[in-house]
Amino acid sequence: MTPYRLESLLSRFAGLSIMVVGDFFLDKYLVLDPALDEPSLETGLAARQVVARRCMPGAAGTVVANLHALGVGDLFAVGITGDDGEGYELRQGLAAMGVRLDGLVESPDRFTPTYIKPMNRESGGERESSRIDIQNRTPTPRDLEGRLIEFMEDMTPGVDGVAVLDQVGQRNTGVVTDRVRDALCGLGRTLPDKVMLADSRERISEFRHVIRKGNRDEMRGASEKSGLGKMRGTDVGMARPVYVTLGADGLLLIDGEDRRHVPGIRVPGPVDTVGAGDSVTAGIVASLAAGATPMEAGLVGNLAASVTVRQLGVTGTASPTQLAEALKILMEDKKTPG
Repeated sequence: MTPYRLESLLSRFAGLSIMVVGDFFLDKYLVLDPALDEPSLETGLAARQVVARRCMPGAAGTVVANLHALGVGDLFAVGITGDDGEGYELRQGLAAMGVRLDGLVESPDRFTPTYIKPMNRESGGERESSRIDIQNRTPTPRDLEGRLIEFMEDMTPGVDGVAVLDQVGQRNTGVVTDRVRDALCGLGRTLPDKVMLADSRERISEFRHVIRKGNRDEMRGASEKSGLGKMRGTDVGMARPVYVTLGADGLLLIDGEDRRHVPGIRVPGPVDTVGAGDSVTAGIVASLAAGATPMEAGLVGNLAASVTVRQLGVTGTASPTQLAEALKILMEDKKTPG
C-alpha cells in the first residue's frame, strides 16, 4: 500500500456510517498511591487510596472509540446498559464522541458491564493490579433481545458497515445471545454485499454469512469445534473472508482457498496489548466500507494496532496521522536489508 492509497481510503471515512453491536463495557481506571495506604479502623486491612480516576467506553466501546478516532462520520451503538452510575458514565463517554445511542437499551434489571482496573502509582508510571469485573450472570431477557433485533433489522440496510463484538463468555448473558447472533447471520445472508464483521471470544465458529475475525487461539478453537482440520473460508455459510490476528507477527487473511500474510509493524519499547484487537476490527471494517480490498483492510487494521499498543495504561486509539506514520515505519523496514 502506498501513502497515497492510504490517504485516499482515510479521506472516505468521514462519509461512512457504521453500527457497532455488542457488549459495551465501562473501563474504570482507579489510580492508587501505595504511599497513602492506611489501616482500616474496622478491619485492620489496608485501605487503598484513590488519587485519580478515568473512565472510558470499553469492549464494544473501544471499537467505537477507534472508529471515531479514525474519523468515521456516523456511529451507532447497539447494546444494553443498566440504569446505574456505570451506565451513566458509559453513555456520557459515547455521547462525547457523537455516537448515536438510540440502539443502546437501558434496563433497570441489568448491570452495566464494567472492568474496574486498579492502577498502582509507581516511579516511572502505573502498574495494573487484579481487575474487578461487573457482569450479568443471568440470561438476557427476551424483550431486550427483541428490541435489539428490531433496531438492527431497521438500521443495517442503511449503514455502510457493521462491527459485532461478542465479549461475554457465559452464553446468553450478554448482548450477542443465540437469538441475536442468528438475526445478525440472517442479515448477513440477505445482505451479502454489506460489510459485516464479527469478533467473538468463545463462539466465533457459530457465526455464518459474515466476516469473521479473531486471534490464533480463538480461531484454532473454532476449527476444533466445527470439526474442520483447518480454518477455511469456503465452508457453508463461511464464504466471506476470515482474519486471524497473530500479535506482533501481523495477521493472516483467509479468503476462500487463498491465504495471505499481512505483516506486523515494528513497535519499539514497552507495549500494552489491551484493546489491540478492537483497533484491528475498527481499521478493517472502516477500510472495507471505504472500498479497500480485504488485504488492504487487514494492513490498516495492523497499522492501527501498532499505534494503540504503545499507549500504556489506557485502551488506546489511532488517528489517521498516526496511521500514516506507522505506514512509513513499515515501508522503511522493508527497505532495510536483513
